[in-house]
Amino acid sequence: MSHTITVIGLGAGDLEQLPLGVYRLILNQDHLYVRTKDHPVIEELIGEGHSFTFFDSIYEQHETFEAVYDAIVAELLEAAKSKEILYAVPGHPLVAERTVQLLLEAEREGRVTVKILGGQSFLDPMFSALKIDPVEGCQVLDGTMLSRDEVHVTQHIVICQVYDQMIASHVKLTLMELLPDDYEVTVATAVGTKNEKLETVPLYELDRVTTISNLTAVYVPPVEDEVILYQDFRTLRQIIATLRGPDGCPWDKKQTHQSLKKYLLEEAYEVLEAIDEENEDHLVEELGDLLLQVLLHAQIGEDDGWFQIEDVIRSISEKMIRRHPHVFGERQVEDAEDVVETWDEIKKAEKGEDQASTSILGKIPKGLPSLMLAFELQKKAAKVGFDWAEVEPMWAKLDEELHEFKEEIQAGHSQEMAKEFGDVLFVLVNIGRFYNIYAEEALHRTNEKFKRRFQSIEQAITAKGDTLEESSLEEMDVLWNQAKESESQGE
Repeated sequence: MSHTITVIGLGAGDLEQLPLGVYRLILNQDHLYVRTKDHPVIEELIGEGHSFTFFDSIYEQHETFEAVYDAIVAELLEAAKSKEILYAVPGHPLVAERTVQLLLEAEREGRVTVKILGGQSFLDPMFSALKIDPVEGCQVLDGTMLSRDEVHVTQHIVICQVYDQMIASHVKLTLMELLPDDYEVTVATAVGTKNEKLETVPLYELDRVTTISNLTAVYVPPVEDEVILYQDFRTLRQIIATLRGPDGCPWDKKQTHQSLKKYLLEEAYEVLEAIDEENEDHLVEELGDLLLQVLLHAQIGEDDGWFQIEDVIRSISEKMIRRHPHVFGERQVEDAEDVVETWDEIKKAEKGEDQASTSILGKIPKGLPSLMLAFELQKKAAKVGFDWAEVEPMWAKLDEELHEFKEEIQAGHSQEMAKEFGDVLFVLVNIGRFYNIYAEEALHRTNEKFKRRFQSIEQAITAKGDTLEESSLEEMDVLWNQAKESESQGE
């Protein structure tokens, strides 16, 4: 049976800051367990004849802080099996102290009894030294586990447990993803003591400050420059809300889901164009334009009282987790094809589809471009076996459809010609699908190629002072071949 572990806080500074009750408790103990020896109070207590168990050596035995804290708590729990123990931590036991949280978890599991006694947190002297009011909005974050996603740069930010240059470097690199390299931050060491030091430096010099120790925290003041906040999703959302607000843009205010449909399609194709160009800067711009469309639709939904962007994000987050049980659950998959089968199986269960009453083609969006729609129709039918296993019958079908198309041309039946031409295209889509070629994407690339070469003809003719109308087909054909040869040499 485990005994009680009493946890005391050593405060943020020297012995003078230690509460009298805590000091008396220490004096009455023969032995004291201490997370780290590197603290001003411990330095003064060592001379008073106490016996200590320090855990500093554990830090060198593990690669992660979580593993260090787990090891410390394991030793404390083992020691508590035979006696009551007193465990001392820097600052206040319940402020930025992971080992105490682990002990409390053990208490909830019935493995030990934990008592928490006082100790001054570093926060009070920190607020006093920096002259800030936390009610304005303040985050207290752990430098050893800092993640960019948890940082809100519009609030006061105090980053504690910046023990050394390595942690300071991690903090610097994380913050530089959100802030300019020269953004000023304050390194606060031993606040509230006679050795207190505040040093304001540009962010890129954070890990070069020489005063960093176990009593160091980093203060990041709130961002007030709106330009810095342009990368914040909340800023973009507010921009869209303003554009559609009472004093916003007349064009944005009159848009509806229906009126924006054509722009959504255009922006999607411009993203595809940027991908084909392999131009990362252009892709960033076009993805931004596509995101704008999503936010406009979400803002319209919010203005009309039906939904908002959080509903959109929640919906896709839930769907991704549900349909990836091999990542977020315990289901096993062998390969990418197995993932697709799992996805379709879960999707079908979610939709409550009944094969007897619901067509497998019914869920394909009606607004797809025709080549893309043909591809999706064929793919869906192929899943239930309605497909050729070999490509030879497809080529035979293409010959058949071409023959029928030519017959209608000779007969001069315009409507039948169009129908047979559609059949030719449908078979070509099927042949492309057999070879994993997307007809829509292939035709898009050919369109772009034609556009480039024709514009090259325009430029060449214009450079000679002529016009396209004055040029012969033979002359343009020569220029076309030159453009084609130039492209081939550039590849």
